[in-house]
Amino acid sequence: MKYELYYWPTIQGRGEFIRLALEEGRADYVDVGRLPESEGGGRAAISRLLEDAGDGRTPFAPPILKAGKLLISQTASILLYLGPRLNLVPRAEAARLWAHQLQLTLADLVGEAHDTHHPIAGSLYYHQQKPEAKRRAGHFAGERLPKFLGYCERVLADNPGGDRHRIGKSLTYVDLSMFQVIAGLNYAFPRTMARVKSHYPGLVALHQRVMQRPRIAAYLASPRRIPFNDQGIFRHYAELDGD
Repeated sequence: MKYELYYWPTIQGRGEFIRLALEEGRADYVDVGRLPESEGGGRAAISRLLEDAGDGRTPFAPPILKAGKLLISQTASILLYLGPRLNLVPRAEAARLWAHQLQLTLADLVGEAHDTHHPIAGSLYYHQQKPEAKRRAGHFAGERLPKFLGYCERVLADNPGGDRHRIGKSLTYVDLSMFQVIAGLNYAFPRTMARVKSHYPGLVALHQRVMQRPRIAAYLASPRRIPFNDQGIFRHYAELDGD
C-alpha cells in the first residue's frame, strides 16, 4: 500500500513520529505537505483535507495518514495502525496494547515539553508569555522531566525481552518515538540533558542505537529530515534551559 502523510511542511512536530516509522518500515509513502502546491501538496492540501474528509469523519488536525480509503489522525492512533503492518510491534494483542500505552505516555511528555514555551496559549507568541514560560520550564525540568524519563528508564530495564528495546526483543515504533523524544529534548534543553543524562543510561544507549540503524541513519542524513527549528514542538530558548 502507498501511504499519504499529511503534516505541516516546515516542522518535525508530531508528524516526525510517523515519518520515522514509515522510514524504518520501508513504507511506500508521500509526505504530501512537502510537495509543491502545483503538484497538489503544501498547506493547501492539508487545509482541503481538514475542511471536508468526505465521509463525515473529518480529522481535527494533522498528522493525518491516508491508507487506502482510511483516514487516521492522532499520532498514537496512526502508529497503532502502522505498527503491525510495518513489523514494528509484536503480534500479541497484549504487546500491541502495551505499545499503545507507552506511546500515549510519550504524547503526554511531548505536550508538556511544548507547553514550556507556550504555557498560556498556542495563539500567543513566545515573547508574549516569557515570564510564564520561564516558570513553566523550571517546573518541567525540575519535576516533570525526571518523572517521565525515570519511568521510561524503568520500562526499558524491566522489559522481559532485554534492555535493548522497550518492548520484546525487537525494535518497535515505541523505540523510534523514544529516540525522537530524546533528540528533541537534547535540542531544546541541552544544558539540562547534559546534567541529567547519567541518570538514564538505558535511554541514552537506546537513542544511539536507533540513530545508527541503517534506514534511520540514511533518513537523518537526507533532506527528508527537517531540522529542529523555532516553530516546532521542541524549541531551544537559552533562558528556559536552566541557570
